[in-house]
Amino acid sequence: EVQLVESGGGSVQGGGSLRLSCTIRGIFFDDPDMAWYRQAPGHGCELVSRISPDGKIYYANSVKGRFTISQDNAKSTVYLQMDSLKPEDTAVYYCAADTAELGPLASCPIEFGYWGQGTQVTVSA
Repeated sequence: EVQLVESGGGSVQGGGSLRLSCTIRGIFFDDPDMAWYRQAPGHGCELVSRISPDGKIYYANSVKGRFTISQDNAKSTVYLQMDSLKPEDTAVYYCAADTAELGPLASCPIEFGYWGQGTQVTVSA
């Protein structure tokens, strides 16, 4: 059984930085895409960033230029470096695997792919 375990959330002032980590416990049969989603109160589940097995990277326009996704295969860990944080980045952030086929989501996590437990990020003005 594969589990995704997130860490690194917390509270920070606007303009600050946080780094989220997602450690993969277990072994995937095939290398999956890895992604970060977020859900804020009253909002749908937003795909923040995704890294594909071939290295292709996607960023939501709302975070482009501020967030960086990376993957350390030796440590089985995916990171999301978040810089220049804004209050509107406040949300629960979820690590997910094997979700490339999904379209827009009303809420997350869902019963498709693999999801972590979520970590809260709070950015104050």
